[in-house]
Amino acid sequence: MTDHTHDHDHDHDHEHHHGHGHSGAGVGGAHVHAPKNFGPAFAIGVSLNLAFVVVEVIYGLLAHSMALLADAGHNLGDVFGLAMAWVAATLALRPPSRTYTYGLRRGTIVAALGNAVLLLVSVGAIAVEGVRRLLDPAPVAGTTVMVVAGIGIVLNGVTAWLFFSGRGQDVNLRAAFLHMFYDALISAGVVAAAGVIVLTGWTRLDALVSLAIAGVILVGTWSLLRDSLGMSLDAVPRGLKVEEVSAYLEAWPGVAAIHDLHIWPMSTTETALTCHCVMPAGHPGDAALAQLAHDLHERFRIEHATIQVEVDEHVACALEPDHVV
Repeated sequence: MTDHTHDHDHDHDHEHHHGHGHSGAGVGGAHVHAPKNFGPAFAIGVSLNLAFVVVEVIYGLLAHSMALLADAGHNLGDVFGLAMAWVAATLALRPPSRTYTYGLRRGTIVAALGNAVLLLVSVGAIAVEGVRRLLDPAPVAGTTVMVVAGIGIVLNGVTAWLFFSGRGQDVNLRAAFLHMFYDALISAGVVAAAGVIVLTGWTRLDALVSLAIAGVILVGTWSLLRDSLGMSLDAVPRGLKVEEVSAYLEAWPGVAAIHDLHIWPMSTTETALTCHCVMPAGHPGDAALAQLAHDLHERFRIEHATIQVEVDEHVACALEPDHVV
């Protein structure tokens, strides 16, 4: 935040504890973050899915199944996505430095956005090949496809379960859970399609299923793309309303007015806030500001709040107009 030296105090109302393993420390200490608890889940998920991709590619080629190859391509995207999220979560544990004063926790947002883009690329590739196979169908070894896709249901279901409890905490974990859950559903669809092909010989169904897979991925990826892109552009985190935070700050004892209110995601799990509070009665004291920071965390899940107090309401602040950033 830009520093403006009117006759007021500028107080960082709490220390930079962001809950990275500091349980109970500072305002952010009660917030549990994915890197600490879900590292093993990432490792298991990446290993299982990478092994399954190899199996799907081999048997997809042997069985001439576009649906199986499409699912392999999607699973490979999931492997890269899980790996990116895992690396970002690990880097987020690093402490701040002179160059990266907030640390590298923002990398989790970059990973989520990269994950969404990667999935969209896979959708395009699957759709193009699916249309080609629809126009020029090839024989499909239905029994082989059913067996391999059945294995996929189990592996993807297990991986989704690993991220189930964290899906509401972090957009990266939500992406991991949704991808694995959708993969399990897609594998079930592939099994059903292969069964129909075995019974009827209608090989075009394989291509139709691959196009359906592309559609499911596109729908499931849209919210991830929207949220991660918004985070990368410092949008107010979803579920948090600026007007509610503004009303709360304006109602705080001693506050006559507020301005220059900004709320943005520091990472996929942490939110920051800066605000100028006009308090004509004088500085409320460090204890009061610490309590305000605690309240903002408990009520709005804002982990890093910086409040600038201005005691002279007759001195114009350069950042007071709404259009000034």
